[in-house]
Amino acid sequence: MNRWILLEHTINNPSISEVHFDFLVENGSDCLTWKIYEIPKLNGPLVKIDNQLNHRLVWLTTDFQKLTRDRGYVKRIDYGNYFILDNNLSKDNFSLCLKGKLLKGIFKKKADLCHLHENI
Repeated sequence: MNRWILLEHTINNPSISEVHFDFLVENGSDCLTWKIYEIPKLNGPLVKIDNQLNHRLVWLTTDFQKLTRDRGYVKRIDYGNYFILDNNLSKDNFSLCLKGKLLKGIFKKKADLCHLHENI
């Protein structure tokens, strides 16, 4: 169905205090997943993005979830549908057209950087 979601992940426990974003893209039976530390701005600078282990599809419909083992909680920031622009969806390099409220436009990932720019 080509869904994606952006989750804000807040960790606040005795050993770590951090807020980052988990970007998940539906990929058949699971979701390709990346961690980003700031939301890419339309036509803004490149943003660092880190590969994570694939996540289950259930996360695509999560609004809010407290996590086990002191891992904090996640809440949905944005979501929508996408289509692949270059016939390739890999963990390392791809271009997607996102249709969300915050992330709307062409989302490009190359190596460990991503960028959001306007549709042409």
